[in-house]
Amino acid sequence: MQFVDAFSISYAQARDKFLQGASALGLPVQSYPHPLTGCDGEQLALDAVLDGTPNARQLMIVSSGCHGVEGYCGSGVQVFAMNDPVFRSQCANAGIAVLYLHAINPYGFSHTRRVTHENVDLNRNFQDFSKPLPQNPAYQKLHSLLLPTRWPPGLGNTAAIGWHILTQGMKSAQAAVSGGQYEVLDGLFFGGVGPSWSNLTLRQILREYGGKATEIAWIDLHSGLGATGHCERTFAMKRGDADGQRRASHWWSGAGATPLKSLDDGSSVSSALTGLMWSAIYDECPKAEVTAMAMEFGTAPVMQVLTALRGDQWLTNHPNAPPKLAAAIKKALRDAFYVDTPEWKEKIVKQGTQAMAQAFGMRAVP
Repeated sequence: MQFVDAFSISYAQARDKFLQGASALGLPVQSYPHPLTGCDGEQLALDAVLDGTPNARQLMIVSSGCHGVEGYCGSGVQVFAMNDPVFRSQCANAGIAVLYLHAINPYGFSHTRRVTHENVDLNRNFQDFSKPLPQNPAYQKLHSLLLPTRWPPGLGNTAAIGWHILTQGMKSAQAAVSGGQYEVLDGLFFGGVGPSWSNLTLRQILREYGGKATEIAWIDLHSGLGATGHCERTFAMKRGDADGQRRASHWWSGAGATPLKSLDDGSSVSSALTGLMWSAIYDECPKAEVTAMAMEFGTAPVMQVLTALRGDQWLTNHPNAPPKLAAAIKKALRDAFYVDTPEWKEKIVKQGTQAMAQAFGMRAVP
């Protein structure tokens, strides 16, 4: 398969390629239907495909579409890897089963949104909702500035945001906006007031497929932050898990060529976050030794990405916006998370499949 052939122009096409690939290889598919339909009325589902024995001691999870529209990127990596005979042979010889989780947030993927149908940022939603939720007063102060009454925003709004960044610093401003908030339901990076459909469904899948594994590697695929085509590898494990971080570094750091970053020490392009999706594996697979990382593939400058997210949320809050404006907003969001060029796709596939081939200390396929 050519690199470009693994990618798609819509959720429906991506799902079709994923399911057809599994069918051609004789791999079992378990689909978890979403309660709503897609932008063109198509069925939505979180699809799970297991390549390997269900009783494998070592299980590799590769997930895409946590943030909906980012599924364009992650799905391409999954489809290519599933159809790579060299990688499949390597895993089979090592006794490793690979679980592909396609479109964890299928609604966002289909409707060109980063969030779920509940307007929830899934990677802020894995909280203990029986306890007080994190507070983010800095976001509340910025909310009306981020989502003005009209779109596109005027020069005054742009200047006010620029002044805030200049006086507070980019890192501080980014943390205030993207760190997650739990009070403004129609705002950006809303973490929810309870578990979302994707949260509950993912937990079910982890219990069903991960219960028998004693060692689990998890690679979660994202896009949107960083230099175009560059991948940042970030630890996705419980804070204080020194052994897990040592394993992750041994597998994925490439002897320093691809160092793993951390959300906790400021080395990542992302701000420090809570309610992260990967934390569910500790709840649902408590007997397994977990080694996990997120892969963040760069697309566009951070202000372009933020403006696209602001526009999409504005459109959701103003559903009667003119069709031409709505189409422009959706295109801007898609472009912020998916670079539709052969060069970008090749970089994404090579880096994604390299990391998969390094899991469990395997030697990366050239």
